[in-house]
Amino acid sequence: MSTGTLETDYLVVGCGAGGMAFTDALIDAGDADVIMVDRHHAPGGHWVESYPFVRLHQPSAFYGVNSLPLGNQTIDARGFNRGFYELAGGPELCAYYDRVMRERLLASGRVRYFPMCEYASGYRFVSRLSGEEYRVKVRKSLVDARYLESRVPASYAPPFDLEPSLRCVPVGELPRVAAPPDGYVIIGGGKTAMDACVWLLETGVPPEDLCWIKPRESWLLNRAYYQGGDMVARTYEGFSLVTEAIAQVGSVGEVFERLEAEDWVLRVDQEVAPTMFKGATVSEAEIEQLRRIENVVRLGHVRRIERDRILLDGGEIPTGPGHLHVHCAAPGLNHAPPLPLFGEGRITPQSIRFAQFTFSAALAGFVEATRGSTEEKNRLCPTHTYPNRPVDLVRGLFLQVQAELNWAEAPDVQEWVSASRLNPLRDLPPHLDEPRVQEATRRFGEHQVAAFGNMERLLAAATI
Repeated sequence: MSTGTLETDYLVVGCGAGGMAFTDALIDAGDADVIMVDRHHAPGGHWVESYPFVRLHQPSAFYGVNSLPLGNQTIDARGFNRGFYELAGGPELCAYYDRVMRERLLASGRVRYFPMCEYASGYRFVSRLSGEEYRVKVRKSLVDARYLESRVPASYAPPFDLEPSLRCVPVGELPRVAAPPDGYVIIGGGKTAMDACVWLLETGVPPEDLCWIKPRESWLLNRAYYQGGDMVARTYEGFSLVTEAIAQVGSVGEVFERLEAEDWVLRVDQEVAPTMFKGATVSEAEIEQLRRIENVVRLGHVRRIERDRILLDGGEIPTGPGHLHVHCAAPGLNHAPPLPLFGEGRITPQSIRFAQFTFSAALAGFVEATRGSTEEKNRLCPTHTYPNRPVDLVRGLFLQVQAELNWAEAPDVQEWVSASRLNPLRDLPPHLDEPRVQEATRRFGEHQVAAFGNMERLLAAATI
């Protein structure tokens, strides 16, 4: 096939949430020329492949790219998110990223977009449709927005053996079920499996028809503490609760005990000690639904599904050809180790602020556009991996505090952070005179120094 030659300042590989947020902030703060390459037919990354009933964990108001609002910041009047700010669903997110690409990035005249292309290393990419190869002269940096690419059931094979005659589908196939099976076997303990269970219950499937194979119990963030707009005061209260808890305890386990007492974190089964924490966010109404499922299997991971039984790490359970086995066991979040975000000729968007990846990617784009020194850029953008265990809450907050101290010494960065629509606390200033906000400020100020000092001791002693 023929080879074309292109030239640009930045070659962004991956048009998912990170690549889009980075590029949007980069061109907004500077005059960079950008080429974006993605293997999907449309921008949006894993949202393009996700199950149809997927929704954001946290409000639409602080997700996406900085320059274009997502949603209408309305409060849901029904459903399991009732009383909280709206959560965009998969189709809405795909439409949003299509609009960002067309109306913001391409309309700027400084972004070129190549969908359905695979990056082939060495500043080359190849069209999946025509086979044409492109070589790119990159004047500044390659942006690897694939490093933390999520792995979803639609594109990730089940991590267990399966008897060919049995029915096993990725979670995204559930809306295509044409006839009721003998029962549903939900395989996975993460947020995807929870979404599948809640959706089935919401659509009328009796809880006794569900078998939930759940290798690990998880700590979950309470969505009530992750709101913006007129509810931002409770979000701020949550930060003061976390700060006070970390300041006063002797172990990571005690941190979560304190936070569970305040409902800042939740768990489905209060009799099982969680060993997983991935930052998933739920409402208490969703927790109530999940607790309706009594047939919960805790025998480790599935190893093989045979015609009449499921073999797991710690035993076996019966099944049959009439059951529908639902694959929710993809890794989801990518727990690749943290790298320096900025390197020589290479940028790798990663988390900077805990549980706020699009904010982190957008901040990295702003910093790249306004700073010259690699050392200074990395000082402003210290990275950490996605959370996986309870200790990762403390680790992520420890690195976040360090970053925020550095932002405070850079007026333009602090101004960007304060004004960013991706920052949940952007809505706080009009509420500063409220008694609950003033009390949270008092508690935060009283405990922040002790909390920061205790973080290193907790991390050093942590075993879970």
